[in-house]
Amino acid sequence: MDSIAILTDIARRPGDSAEMLREQLTPQLLNSHPHHDNSVAWLLWHAAREIDVQLNALSGGEPVWSAAGFAVRFGLDVAPEDIGYGHTPEQARAIIVDDPGLLLEHLTAVIDAQVSFIETLSEADLSRIVDDQWDPPVTLGVRLVSMSADALEHVAQAAYIAGIGEHGFEPR
Repeated sequence: MDSIAILTDIARRPGDSAEMLREQLTPQLLNSHPHHDNSVAWLLWHAAREIDVQLNALSGGEPVWSAAGFAVRFGLDVAPEDIGYGHTPEQARAIIVDDPGLLLEHLTAVIDAQVSFIETLSEADLSRIVDDQWDPPVTLGVRLVSMSADALEHVAQAAYIAGIGEHGFEPR
């Protein structure tokens, strides 16, 4: 197995994990808060947005968020580049999504774009420095891993929330 195949595999894992939650993702669960500002809807939205924005920076393409019409379909009051990072409690709680299919479709579309980008790369491309603000500087390969790892962490948080049961949520 080569590096491109490994990156493709890890890129697909957040979507596969999120898809396993489909049956549990009711509008109530999506928008409930487990004594925290980030709901399942926020976590799944953020997982897709962080990949999308970082992929756009790497590829120079248009974000899936706007290119595929998700910004309009979600109808959220967020800036085009907003990924949720640094949201205030009020901003995080304003991410309300009742359609689990839309969240999963968005995540899948972003991951498909990521995989398409990965498939254009060579082993040599992965060593290219894409961010020299860190020590050591971040290579393309490392950035692709971190994008997928971050998304996996947020999908895992969503899975944890889905499994805690109604006693784990704030009263509505």
